[in-house]
Order: sequence, then C-alpha cells, then structure tokens
Amino acid sequence: MTSAFLFPQRALAQQKTLKIVQWSHFVPGYDKWFDGTFTKEWGARHNTNVTVDHIATAEIPARAAAEVAAKRGHDLFMFVSPPASYEKQVIDHKEIYQEVERKHGKKISLAEKSTYNPKTKKYFAFSDSYVPDPGNYRKDPWSQVGFPHGPDTYDDLLAGGKRIKQKFGNPVGIGLSQEVDTNMALRAILWSFGGAEQDEAGRVALYSKHTIDAVKFVRDLYQQCETPEVFSWDVSSNNRGILSGKLSFVQNAISVTRAAEKDNPEMSKQIQITRALKGPVRRIASEHVMDCYVIWEFAENKDGAKQFLADLVDNFSAAFHASEFYNFPCFPSTVPDIDKLLANDPKASPPDKYKVLSDVLKWATNVGYPGYATAAIDEVFNTFVLPTMFAKAARDEMTPDAAVRAADTELKRIFGKWK
Repeated sequence: MTSAFLFPQRALAQQKTLKIVQWSHFVPGYDKWFDGTFTKEWGARHNTNVTVDHIATAEIPARAAAEVAAKRGHDLFMFVSPPASYEKQVIDHKEIYQEVERKHGKKISLAEKSTYNPKTKKYFAFSDSYVPDPGNYRKDPWSQVGFPHGPDTYDDLLAGGKRIKQKFGNPVGIGLSQEVDTNMALRAILWSFGGAEQDEAGRVALYSKHTIDAVKFVRDLYQQCETPEVFSWDVSSNNRGILSGKLSFVQNAISVTRAAEKDNPEMSKQIQITRALKGPVRRIASEHVMDCYVIWEFAENKDGAKQFLADLVDNFSAAFHASEFYNFPCFPSTVPDIDKLLANDPKASPPDKYKVLSDVLKWATNVGYPGYATAAIDEVFNTFVLPTMFAKAARDEMTPDAAVRAADTELKRIFGKWK
C-alpha cells in the first residue's frame, strides 16, 4: 500500500527506526504475531527497524506521562482507554482515518467517540480495534440454582449469585478496586441503571436517582454475593479467580475462556459467556479495552507511524485471528466473515460459545457514554472516581446518596479544570 502521506522516496535509502510501546496482550498469540510476523515483514518492506516494548496495563499512564515530560520516547504509543487528556501533545490522526476509510469504509461509532474531540475537530488518537466485555459465568453452579444459561439481568446476578454463595461458597467477582476492569464493570452497571457521568453535551450529570440506584445495587451485590478481596484486586484478579474455580461470575473479555481452553479444558467447558447484563433501563457495557494509538508531536518517525497504522488495518483479519477473536475490528469490512467465525470455533466448548458476541455493537459503548471520551472523562477514569464512589457505599463508609454527592462534586471540579 502506498499513500499520499507516507514515506518520501528520498528517505528510503537509509534505514529508519520505528519505536512502538503497547501493553502485553492477554492472548499471548497476538504479541507473537505482532512482534514476530507483522512488524518484521513490515520493517523489511519499509526499510525500517521496528522495536516493540511491551508493558503492563497498569504502567501505561505513568509511562505516557514520563514520555510527554521528557518530550521523547516512542513514535507509536498505545493506550487501552481513550487518552483525550493528551490531545495537545499528539498529532491530528485525521489523515490516517481518511486513508483507511478510503479503502475499508467507515469506522464504527465506538471508534469515533473514543478518539475524536467534536469541539476542536481533532482526532487525538487512532483506533484499529476494541475488545468486548461480556459476562463470564460458571455453568455448573448457575444451573444448580435455576439459571442454566447464566444470569441475563443484574437482578439475576444478585439472586443467583446470592444462592450460589450460600450453597457452594463461590462469590461473584466484580471488582471494587482502583484498576481498569473495575472501571469498566462499574460503568456498565451505572449506565444499565440509567446513570452516567455526563450527558450527551458533556455536562456533569452523575447525581441522579439512577446513579443512587446503581450504587445501592452494587452495595447489595457486595454484601450478599462477594468477599472483601474485591477492594484490593489487580487487573487479573478476576481472571485468576474464575479460572481457579473460585468465582461464579466475572465481567471480563474472552481472555478468560481462551486461557481455560489452553490450560484447563474441563474448566473451559464450565465457563460460558453472556452478553452484557440488562439493567432496569438498558443492556449496555463499556468496551473492555479500546486500542488507542497516538503519535506524539515529538515522535521522530511520524510518517512511518502513520503508514504502520494504515497497514495494520489492511492486515486486520490476521490480527483478529492472532488475538483469537479478542480484538474486534473498528473497520468491520476487514473481517467480513466475523459472524461465521464466532458461530463455529473449533477451540470453543461448545463451538458456538462466542456467538453471543456477534451483536456486540448493540451493547458495547465508549468511556464517556452518552457523550464523547473527553479529557475530563479521561481524568475521571484514571483517578478512579467511580470505583471510589461505589466502594465507599459498599463498605458503608458513606450512604449511597452521600457517596454519589461526593463523586459528583469531584467530577464538577475535574470538568471545570478542563473547560
């Protein structure tokens, strides 16, 4: 592929360098493909030495802040949630989107709302993919308490989760700590109950009866179905908990079931997945991971970075397979047979286990819903305002109303700062 914005001919004589940093993928096969196949072939084709540094998700914010402070680092930096607060430190990624859309059609709304600022008209990131965030449940205990297909609603989760904990001792595993899975799962509950951090226009809208109802629900869920461990969880605690057979339900990406297929086939048969649970107002969940690549203003190889992202989307069918259906396309035409693949996966038990993900765009949304992912939302997300709100009420340190009021005050402070 050759494009207007890319690689002037005179630069091809000497070898260039392209430096990338991204998370260590939860499906190891993806990193093997990305590092060992795609970047090597791409580098050879473009006379470029490509280096890829992998870091844990928890390390991403600090590493990004350090590179911005030093004004040097990587040419491509991948975040796992929308990095809107870095808008002034990155290029406008608009022309990459234009180039990719020329070949592959429009991006999904989820990508637009996660990487675009409608006020400044700037694309502060580029997204090739997103990750669904379904429910993962243990079929055996759920069947024994009257839910053979697992919970479908939050009422089911509370009723069934309580019975399972009383009967078998297996708790529900929705986090209440300062880590990314908790951030995503609690937003799903908030939105499903009708609450939100902001309205469509980007005004603070947290304090409402809907939000208080969501906080009351999480308090009940913790007190009836969980254990205090959820307050100190890290990003893989829920994975470990359900894979070891301890937990009855977690909200997580399919890295859970993929790990079970490799390491514990019997447990793999027990762990099934369900689409986002339905709340009193809607069925909705945040994407689990939003792949957001940025090219820093101080990047040394901007042209190479742009070309790399465009070519990554050209090869997205291979990326989807390498991720074992974990990374879903932001440009749907790149995986035209996705429904067929999800409906019959030879590694899955049963083979149509992943079919529930075929309508994911009906229930997956962006951080910042129903508005855009803004700089203020980015700060609220990375300072864990919502997990703190839910945790304080769950522990009875504050009433649900007081916890919501305190969080609403903090949101207004943050939003005011970013105006």
